Amino acid sequence: MSSTPSSVEPGAVEQVPGDRNAAAMGHKPAVAGQEPVLSVRHLRVEFPTRHATLVALDDVSFDIAPGEVLGVVGESGAGKSMTGNAVIQLLEPPGHIASGEIHLMGRRIDNLAEEDFVPLRGRHIGMIFQDPLTSLTPLFSIGDQLVETLRAHLPMNERQARERALALLREVGIPAPETRLDSYPHQFSGGMRQRVVIALALAAEPELIIADEPTTALDVSVQAQILALLKRVCAERGAAVMLVTHDMGVIAETADRVAVMYAGRLIEIGPVGEVIRRPQHPYTEGLMASIPGLAERRERLYQIEGAMPRLAAIPEGCAFNPRCPHATERCRTERPELLPAGGSQAACWLHDPENPVARREVPRDIPRDTREVAR
Repeated sequence: MSSTPSSVEPGAVEQVPGDRNAAAMGHKPAVAGQEPVLSVRHLRVEFPTRHATLVALDDVSFDIAPGEVLGVVGESGAGKSMTGNAVIQLLEPPGHIASGEIHLMGRRIDNLAEEDFVPLRGRHIGMIFQDPLTSLTPLFSIGDQLVETLRAHLPMNERQARERALALLREVGIPAPETRLDSYPHQFSGGMRQRVVIALALAAEPELIIADEPTTALDVSVQAQILALLKRVCAERGAAVMLVTHDMGVIAETADRVAVMYAGRLIEIGPVGEVIRRPQHPYTEGLMASIPGLAERRERLYQIEGAMPRLAAIPEGCAFNPRCPHATERCRTERPELLPAGGSQAACWLHDPENPVARREVPRDIPRDTREVAR
């Protein structure tokens, strides 16, 4: 799917007024006069402890345009869900936003008090969590929960809210919604519960939807249906979607652009076709190489050596340098910013236009063509 406005070249980067580093940060341009739904600038999230201050997100910046799906990928602990939680202000104490700005439809929201932020949740920002059972109250029927959500955010009476709830269940593909409206969460299958959670997220027609691993617990056929539903909703309603996942196949199927995170940092961002077919950061290359291809048979899958660093032990310079086959002394001491790299941007000194680090030959079995992932 490509819901990028036709007047904008996919993958192009446009200077954002007031931010000289917009091009380097890989921001998606909007149509002239049209601002992004979500704009995150230099976001930093910290967790103070008795011994040190742990940095969970460090200088994260990106935009999401109306009608766009931005996929956010990376290993466990990369900061994907933390980014979504920071946007919707669901950080567990003592975690807090230490610096940076978050703008929703041009309005700054990261500095709002909790009582001022509550009306934004559900009405302007919808959230789809990984496990639908944790999002639904088992003691209330699906209809009660939908009606309560609708009446909390929209000027509706009980009858209007119930009619709207039925329409939402039809929209997300629940069969016989008239009879299922009074059912309880435990009476639904996993895929149906996830559809109900999506209906709840869409109830007040928010401008932004944050989907945190929405298909992880589902089988492949149901997963495809849920992804198709998200794509259709994004296209029809013009909502912006931040899709958090560890599955590059889900990204290839659903997203317009992809942001790759590592150790709380954004290390590559660009159009999904560019990042999947021609990854520019060594970490992204490793992620793509670890995906089994359909056209060849190998004895063993490739794996990236080492593990994601703990928050208390993030290395100096490029956080990926202990696992990177191309790392030099510069990588161990200087942290790279996002640099133009092919059709995307990558935070890697391999792409320094003035003094690039030399790429080494790596003795590993990497598929020459990863295009089958995007099929």
